[in-house]
Amino acid sequence: MQSASSASSRRLAQQILDLIYEARFDPGHHLREQQLANALGVSRTPVRAGLKELTRLGAVEARPNQGFFLLKSAEELQSLAIEQPKSNDQALYESLVRDRLAGALPESFTQTEIAQRYEADRGVLSRTLLKLAEDGLIARNAGHGWRFLQTLDTNIALRNGYGFRLMIEPAALLSLHFRPDRQALKRMRAQHLWLITHPDITQVPPRQIFETDAAFHEMLAEASGNPFVLQAIQQQNRLRRLLEFGSYQNKRRVKEWCEEHVAIIDAVREQQPEKAAQLMRQHLQSAWEQVSAQVDKT
Repeated sequence: MQSASSASSRRLAQQILDLIYEARFDPGHHLREQQLANALGVSRTPVRAGLKELTRLGAVEARPNQGFFLLKSAEELQSLAIEQPKSNDQALYESLVRDRLAGALPESFTQTEIAQRYEADRGVLSRTLLKLAEDGLIARNAGHGWRFLQTLDTNIALRNGYGFRLMIEPAALLSLHFRPDRQALKRMRAQHLWLITHPDITQVPPRQIFETDAAFHEMLAEASGNPFVLQAIQQQNRLRRLLEFGSYQNKRRVKEWCEEHVAIIDAVREQQPEKAAQLMRQHLQSAWEQVSAQVDKT
């Protein structure tokens, strides 16, 4: 398991990368610890740890008695993946879902059985079960214990998940309270263009591709101004993380949906909500049809 200090340095490294990208620093830029600490609202110590992590990854150079200097351009940093360590809650959540999908867990279970099987302490287990219940994956039995719901069936989850998103994501783009973050749109567009132009998408870690996909949909859900929309899309993405990684090896399809995302981003940037909503509807409809075809074959 990752230490707390390692987890913190990785989180700070990612935050520093976000700042570098937004500021469009050029290679050779002096990354001053105090300036970064002020921007992130932390002390210099965690910033230094984050910069050391970026040095280890080859994005930053540490020069004796001078400090840290950027080695890569903002575009090159798009390919840098900093995998964040999982919390105990998240690890248990994923284990329970994966084991249920694999048939290793029965439909009904007790809290004691899960605690013993996964050697989980009471606090972690309670929070995890609450999150699974909030996500509509488990429910309390009438008598004792818990049961997995039908929504955790892979086929049902995938088909209905896309059907649900077809109902709300296009509509969210038409919300009267829709307020996109233009800098976030710009960063997201660059991330997608990097994937589109990548010579061999199979060499990009599936998790990095998925997170780009998920972040795109969550960014627009948040821009809707409706927290319930964002919560729903985040819930869908938590489930998709466990079901869809295999599909990201399809080089042609990844580049297709990246191009579809870019078209939606461009429509939003050009303040054409109807066009953006129509493109989102077509994007999700295509995904729903592909998933449905896969389900019908099983």
